[in-house]
Amino acid sequence: MSRYPSFARPASSRPRRRALAAVLLGLLLAVAAGCGGGDDGAARWESGQGGGSPAPTRTGAGAPGPTGAPAGRTISLSATGDIIMGDAPDRLPAGGGKGFFAPVRAALAADVVMGNLEEPLTDDTGTGKCGAGSDDCHQFRAPPSYAQHLVDAGFTVLNQANNHGNDFGPTGYRNTSATLDQHGLKHTGAPGEITVVTAGGVKVAVLGFSPYPWNNSSLNLGAAADLVRRADEAADLVVVQVHMGAEGADKIHVRPGTEMYLGENRGDPIAFAHAVIDAGADLVVGHSPHVLRGMEFYRDRLIAYSLGNFAGGSGTLSRNGRLGLAGILKVSLRPDGAWAGGTFTSTNLNSAGRPVPDAAGRGLALVRQLSSGDFPSSGARLDARGRISPVAAG
Repeated sequence: MSRYPSFARPASSRPRRRALAAVLLGLLLAVAAGCGGGDDGAARWESGQGGGSPAPTRTGAGAPGPTGAPAGRTISLSATGDIIMGDAPDRLPAGGGKGFFAPVRAALAADVVMGNLEEPLTDDTGTGKCGAGSDDCHQFRAPPSYAQHLVDAGFTVLNQANNHGNDFGPTGYRNTSATLDQHGLKHTGAPGEITVVTAGGVKVAVLGFSPYPWNNSSLNLGAAADLVRRADEAADLVVVQVHMGAEGADKIHVRPGTEMYLGENRGDPIAFAHAVIDAGADLVVGHSPHVLRGMEFYRDRLIAYSLGNFAGGSGTLSRNGRLGLAGILKVSLRPDGAWAGGTFTSTNLNSAGRPVPDAAGRGLALVRQLSSGDFPSSGARLDARGRISPVAAG
């Protein structure tokens, strides 16, 4: 028997909305046919919107989503783990970081591109969390102009829900949000914040959670579920970004129960991820451990428990051993949340802490091992090319 069985998805308001939309559509098509339109109305609808979209059907999983998006269409989403481009004023990349993400831009490309921004983009606010002479405290910030590197990489949404988002206090957090806004980038993670982006007529809500008070709480599962349900009403797809789990090179495994780090409650990753999927989330992307972790499918939705250190410019993040391995997760989902495929592309930190493709595929090999080992019955299956699929039935 599976430790983490995959049950049918619970009933929610979204399927009811889709069913209603399907009924209304059928009535409209019937009226069109009765007014001399013959099959033209149905033919136009089934041909889809735009040149490359598969033709949707009008029954079952093919019913339109709550925004009326054709269910046959797929939306691609990519995601990364921790991003630190440098640390002002003394540890910044050469040349101002120009072309910082150039080697991985092609691998990132998707309709919605998400990253975990593990530092404020702000001038010094005078309220850094580390006092003078602190030995074991880490605070980071990059100049506001570095937001352009994120634009150049193709990012769409940056997650601020993590332990470094408030390194320069509430002012630094607000400055970061404002800087992202000024560069046309969306952000998520502030308490109550539901960030919605639209791609191909499909609305995607992205929510950020962490154990810290400047973000939506990953420790209060009831409140997290409530926020996801609100997002589910506002969008076709719901993606949860979450800072969860203990840190360190030895923290590659996912086990049931609460994880602690330096006296902090870093949550119960399995309980949290399952709770938000029960509430309506369609994809869960984790980060915090600074290493890759396994992936599992729960109720037909993918959970990536940690995507590792994606960028640690100028030595801000360790690139030793497993700490230097990461990857880009890319998934395709239909507007009703149904799985339509996915891939994992291995990356690693080069000598300057920038992300580059890892031709040796070390990250992929590790994720394959952890997914099947930690989740023998529900783990995602990844082939040698990084293609992701649910565990085979039977």
